[in-house]
This record gives sequence, structure tokens and C-alpha cells, in this order.
Amino acid sequence: MSPDVGASAPGVLAADRVWKRFRADGAERHLRDHIGRLRERRRPQWRWALRDVSFRLAPGESLGIIGANGSGKSTLLKILTGVTYPYAGQVEAGGRVGLLIDVRSGMHLDLSGRENVFLAGILLGLSKKAVAARFDEIVHFAELEASIDRQVKFYSTGMHMRLGFAVAAFLEPDVLVVDEVLAVGDATFQQRCLDRMRAVLAAGTTLAFVSHDLASVEAMCTAGLWLNDGVVAAAGAVGEALGAYREWVEETSTVDQSVPGVIRLVKVDVEGAESFGTLAIGVVVETEEARAAALCLGISEGTASPTLFLKRHLHFGAGETEVRCSIAHLPLPRGRFTLWVGAFDGDRDLLPWQPAARFDVMGSAAVPPPHGIVRLSPVHVDATWEV
Repeated sequence: MSPDVGASAPGVLAADRVWKRFRADGAERHLRDHIGRLRERRRPQWRWALRDVSFRLAPGESLGIIGANGSGKSTLLKILTGVTYPYAGQVEAGGRVGLLIDVRSGMHLDLSGRENVFLAGILLGLSKKAVAARFDEIVHFAELEASIDRQVKFYSTGMHMRLGFAVAAFLEPDVLVVDEVLAVGDATFQQRCLDRMRAVLAAGTTLAFVSHDLASVEAMCTAGLWLNDGVVAAAGAVGEALGAYREWVEETSTVDQSVPGVIRLVKVDVEGAESFGTLAIGVVVETEEARAAALCLGISEGTASPTLFLKRHLHFGAGETEVRCSIAHLPLPRGRFTLWVGAFDGDRDLLPWQPAARFDVMGSAAVPPPHGIVRLSPVHVDATWEV
């Protein structure tokens, strides 16, 4: 991804050293505070939402934008699509832009679904005839045949979202910008949205996709951009950006200290990490008095949601207790993984769920699925084929 912004061409999406700031939220609650502020003649305080962000996508490329809440993802999309303007820098979005950054984005609540479809098409520069040619597809995809002539203000959140995505994706945009709104749909509709995004990518549309669902980002996008506090922390191939983000999530994970001293993690070691080999895990914990607890182990790609999960009810004696666990035929591909450890007594955290060790698995790489198919976890399966 090159940061230089050239002449605008259909499908090009680029940002060149974009900065954006907002006035800090310092509003006073009382009149006397406001008067005191005026007397002191304080200069307004600013908060930088984006700092020196650059990337460039050629027509037909796809970019997944990831990061924690408040990292500047939605602000960047709004700048790219002209909803708001940068403090400094330049942006480029060539051709027609299909935008879905909010469930109700671009919809007039007092108009019917039918009227909103035609209004959106006209705003994109399409003729009424061109919109009419795609109208039935839009309504069928949104599953609104019985409600398309109802005022949009009477739609449910799901109906809003389905119609908004259908309008954005079926009016043949040169650039499609999608924010986290797909999270409100059910699993079936999410897959239909992913299938549609795959279709528009195959047709040459450029995609910018913001989501906390890292599996969907990896499935849909070839490039990744990780924003951390408004700064580009990693950019490049989507796997590299996701790996850096997952590692950061692990390193910044905090341990809940609401039950300190009940069970303490002393030592963890991991041996023999190889695909289809035996993984040996050793955990040493310490407790002041004997107690029973369920020891839980999880293996993930860095986040707190494990790919593999193990649980064993044990009796811990006073002092240190060493527990060893072996996983035969480890079903993980080559890559870096994180071991999570926790101990629980019912709903009570005796040892809060926390990252305990990182380890690299040696072996063959995971088989990549076709573009647009979401693989929820990197489970590696050895299979025999016959033709």
C-alpha cells in the first residue's frame, strides 16, 4: 500500500497523511464554571483522533481496518467518504461510493423503503431507469417484499440494516465502505453480506471493511490496517496486521484483581509445540489453604476467545501445586498461539482468566479457504482423499 495520492480514478481509495482532531469534552455543568473558564481565557483543548494516516488501494483491492474502540476507525471512514473533513492531509475516493457506517445512514425516515432506494441511487449518479433495473434484487436481498412501501421510521433495526446494506452493495459502487453494522445481523444474513461483498470485489469494486470480527476481516480482505489511538500501528498483508493486533491484545490484557491471593499463578511452561504432535503444558499454582477448583486451559491466537478449551476439576493442597496436561495430535497449524489459564469455583474467579504464555507451533501452514469464506478458528485437520 503506497501512501501517494494520484489522480482520481474510479475505484481508487487513498489517504495521504491524514490528521483529524476534535475539541476535548470539557463542558462545564454550572454557569459559574463557564464564567470562570471565560475569565481565565483558556485555549481550547483538542484530542487527536487520527495522526498521519496514509494508505492507498487500487481498484478491486480490499482493506480491513481493525483496532480497539476509539482508535479512529469510523472517523477514518467518515473522512474517506466526505461525511467529515480532515484537519490536514488529502483523501481520494474515486467513482461512486457505497457507504454503510450506520444502520440508518443515508435514509430519510419519513420516506418509504422504495423511495429511499431510488433516492440513494440518484444521489450516486444513477438514472431512475438504472435503479429500477436493480430494484427487485435489492428488495429480495433485504427480505422486505412485504414492507418496501412502508415508511422507514417504522422499520426494525434489522430491517434498516438489511435495506442499507442492499442499497450500498447492489447499486454497483466503485468503492464500498462498510462499518461494524453487520454485527447486528443474524449469522445467515452476515454470510449473505459476506457473499455479496465477495461478488462486488470480483466485479472490481474496492472495499474498506471495519469490523471487530477478525475472522471476517481475514476472509474478506487482502490488506490490513491496524489503528492504535489514531496512529497506524501496522499495515500490510492482512495476516501480518491481524497478527500484530492479536499480539498487542494479549500484551495489554489486564488481569482482574478482584480476588487477589486466592490462587496465584507461579509458573507455566509449554513443550513440544508441533502440528499433530503432543503438546505438554505445565502449570504451577499456589494457594494459602487447600481448596477445590476447576482449572481451565485455553489456546487462542492472542485474544481471550480460545480455539481449544480444556477443563479439569482438581483439589489443590496448601502451597504450590504442579499440574501437567498433554494434548495428543495437536490440531493447530504453524503459527504463534497463546495459552490462557484460569481457575474457578462455580461463578467465582479464584485465578482470573489471563494470558500465561506464548508459544510457536511448528509444522505445515493452515490451508486458506476461498476468498469470503470465514474460518472461525485455525484448527488443522489431517485428512485422506480418494478420487
